[in-house]
Amino acid sequence: MIDLKFCPNCGRDQLQWDGEKKWNCTNCDYVLFHNVAGAVAVLITCGDEILFTKRNQEPKKGKLDLAGGFVDPKESAEETCVRELFEEMEINVDGDQLQYLGSLPNTYEYKNIPYNTLDLFFEYKVPEKFEVQLEVSEISETLWIHKSQIPFHDLAFDSQRIFLQSHFK
Repeated sequence: MIDLKFCPNCGRDQLQWDGEKKWNCTNCDYVLFHNVAGAVAVLITCGDEILFTKRNQEPKKGKLDLAGGFVDPKESAEETCVRELFEEMEINVDGDQLQYLGSLPNTYEYKNIPYNTLDLFFEYKVPEKFEVQLEVSEISETLWIHKSQIPFHDLAFDSQRIFLQSHFK
C-alpha cells in the first residue's frame, strides 16, 4: 500500500500511508481511507457434509474455499449470499433460509494489494446433495466433505480455517 504516493486531490507526490488504514496528503491535508470490505462465506450443508469449492483463480488458486464473495454497494450480506451462490454455481437460494453463524477478520491479497475484510459466515441447509453448474472462471470443482474430514491445511483463507476449526474440530 505504500506504493500509492500521488494525492488524488492535488496531484502532489506527498501522500503518506499510516501503515494500517489511511493515506494523508502532507500538502493539502486530503485523507483517503482504505476501509474494511464486507465479504460472505456460505456453508452449504447436507447432514454432516459441507459443500466446498476449489478456487480456479488467484488468490489461492487450487485451494479449498466456501462459496461467497464481496458485498456490493447497497447490498445486504444475505443478498450477497444469494447473488454469489447463483453467480458461482447457479444455485437459487432462499435468503430467508440463511442462518448467520458469526464473523472474523481476514486479509485478502489481490494483485499485491492487501484488503482487510470482515468475513460473515452463513449456513444454508439442503435436504440432499446436488450437482453444481460451475462458473469455471472462478471454481474448478466442488466437493462434499464430511465435517470431521475437513483438510484445514488446504483451505484458502485463514478466517475460514479458524472458523471451521472452532466449529467442527
